[in-house]
Amino acid sequence: MRLWRRKGKALAVITALVFVLSVFAAGCGSQGTEKTQGAAGDTIKIGVNYELSGNVATYGTSCKNGILLAFEEINAKGGVLGKKIEPLVQDNKSDNAESLSVATKLVSQGIVAMIGPATTGNVMAEEPVLTDAKIPLLATAATAPQVTFDEEKNKVRDFVFRICIIDPDQALVMANFVADELKLKNGAIMVDTTNDYSKGLGENFKEYFTAKGGKIVAEEGFVSTDNAFRAQLTRIAAKKPDFIYVPAYYNQVSLIIKQARELGIDVPFMGADGWDSPELVNIAEAKSLNGCYFTNHYSVEDPSPKIQDFVKAYQKKYNVIPDAFAALGYDAGYLMAAAIEKAGEADPIKIRQALEEIEDFEGVTGKLSFDEKHNPVKEVSIIKMVDGKQQLVTKLMPRQ
Repeated sequence: MRLWRRKGKALAVITALVFVLSVFAAGCGSQGTEKTQGAAGDTIKIGVNYELSGNVATYGTSCKNGILLAFEEINAKGGVLGKKIEPLVQDNKSDNAESLSVATKLVSQGIVAMIGPATTGNVMAEEPVLTDAKIPLLATAATAPQVTFDEEKNKVRDFVFRICIIDPDQALVMANFVADELKLKNGAIMVDTTNDYSKGLGENFKEYFTAKGGKIVAEEGFVSTDNAFRAQLTRIAAKKPDFIYVPAYYNQVSLIIKQARELGIDVPFMGADGWDSPELVNIAEAKSLNGCYFTNHYSVEDPSPKIQDFVKAYQKKYNVIPDAFAALGYDAGYLMAAAIEKAGEADPIKIRQALEEIEDFEGVTGKLSFDEKHNPVKEVSIIKMVDGKQQLVTKLMPRQ
């Protein structure tokens, strides 16, 4: 997921400067102090920085819940290296500057690793602080390529890893599915022009779909504060597309589909992981979503025993069905514990190295190994909406 607020940049820079000055004032000097703090005592401190309030709180809350369930299970079995994991949970309020502030606070409290946030903007905001402190960061749902790879410097971000599929992989799998399986030829695209996540997926999908021989007959945009989409939908309908691709967040997608059905537009809508929220059905209504598809990290309907065991445990603890963000959080918790175990001690540098060497990690969102850019190579799930429920259609590997 990508969310970047430009208005928070100035505050983020000021906060970062305050952090640097406070480090020198306290005489901390280098990362060695944080490493000593994290390794001391009877617990291993791991930061959990998430959007627990604000406009994408459903994403962050699900990720956080999955992480805490994983740590609870791990601690019940004796923890890691003879110590219990101590999650330090903080709310970044779905705000970039607050994410940076939270990361600064957690570094000062002696974490040896960070998990989260959920969205790209909030991950990118905290990254400089963690890289400077040499503390590994594991992103759960930040899908933009630049999260782990600095395109300007043409260099991997040494301390940043992610457990989720990336946007180009989602777009490629959906383009192939629409062209090869659904046999649809003419599509339309609607994107949030204020959101890099939405724009990037739209561009990637267009590239891959047209390469398969498909045609994009209409392209429309909107902004994140819009709640009326009938004008764009009317122009799209005039072009008679076979489907409409809307890679955006659930709060926008639900209104777009609802209004499209009210206008008599009955073609299927396609999308990406930003659709995955219970609110999608609550707002759009189940019947409006029938026949729509989106790419996702996993499906609750997958019959895999590993997945069904997770679903039962999550439902027992939280009394709700786990979405993909909860599954990603759960996997992130276990993956981080596996890296610490592999490192042999709660040392951030050694944990970073252990993460880089992870191979064939078995999670509920699939088996993964990291590529040279710290991205997971794993399957993408295609989900179909049927009477308000998510139905797993297939799982496809975008890269071999």
